[in-house]
Formats: sequence, structure tokens, C-alpha cells
Amino acid sequence: MIPRIGIVIGSTRPGRFGDKPAAWIHGIARKRADLDFDLIDLRDYPMPLFNEQGSPAWGPIKNEVAQRWAAKLAGLDGFILVTPEYNHGTSAVLKNALDYAYKEFVRKPVAFVGYGGVGGARAVEHLRLVAVELQMASVRNAVHIAGSDFLGLWQQGKSFDEFPHLAQSAAAMLEELAWWTKTLKVARENAA
Repeated sequence: MIPRIGIVIGSTRPGRFGDKPAAWIHGIARKRADLDFDLIDLRDYPMPLFNEQGSPAWGPIKNEVAQRWAAKLAGLDGFILVTPEYNHGTSAVLKNALDYAYKEFVRKPVAFVGYGGVGGARAVEHLRLVAVELQMASVRNAVHIAGSDFLGLWQQGKSFDEFPHLAQSAAAMLEELAWWTKTLKVARENAA
């Protein structure tokens, strides 16, 4: 069975930019025959701020939307998190979504597409720390949509085709993600 990767849009704001890089990376990723990709919108999982009795690492979650979110994650073998950068960190909605699951992330790889003034670099670093606690394998390569590239795509009507260096970053990230996904999928199956 072909491993499945979830591409998570990490913003739910009206007029968000996140749809563009998510659709772009999904379009590139779908050209691969060795992985299957699923675009996941956090707008479809409107979870309240985390308010459970305990961590999902120690017991079940009661919120029904969060249960549906966890069920979606359970069927995936890896992730690409598409994140904005807000105040030197990731979005609250993405962090909250990560907090509502645990075992569904364990021993699965995660890659990042960040955007903002510095390409979402600080948000990606923030997410790498969270990923370690969730026992995920964070891949080294990421896509950072920064500065004039970000402004061109967001406000000036430019297309991703005008920034071929971003596609090169995406190719390197996807290659690394594919290796980790296949390796960890076999390891998880052998440990079961």
C-alpha cells in the first residue's frame, strides 16, 4: 500500500495566504508515484482551545471534532505542515490541532512549508520542538517562502512558477520526506 501524507493547512483566517502554498506543494507532490497526498484544512476541524482532562498521550479525547481529527491522522504515514508565522511562532490553531492528538503522530515524519517575512523560519523551528515531543521525525529540508517571494505571491499576483528556487526546495524536502516515510512505515509495521 502506498504511504499517505497529510498536507495540513495551518491557518483558518478569512483571506488566508495558506491556501496558495498548500495547493502549490500538493500539486508538486501529486506528481510522485511513491506517495499519496491528502490536503487537510483545519477549517474542517473546528476544535476549541485544548480543554481536555489530560493529554491525549495518556487517555482518550472527549471532543467529537478532535476525535474525528485523530481518526483522520491515524490513517496517515507522514505530514507536511503549511504554517504562517505569527509573532515568531506558528499559528495558535495549528498548535492547538497538534495538542489534540498524540499516538497518531508517533514515529511518523513531518516536513514544513513556512511563509512570512523570514519564510516562517521561526514558526518551523517552533514546530520542530513540538514534533520532538510528539515523537515525530522532523525532516531537515523545508520550504521557506520569504521576503519578496512572499510579497509577490501574496500581494502582487505572482505565481509560484516565477520562483523556481522554491520548487527546488520542495523537491529536496519531498525526497527526504519520502525516504523517512517509507523507512518509518516499515519500522512501525515490524514493531506492531
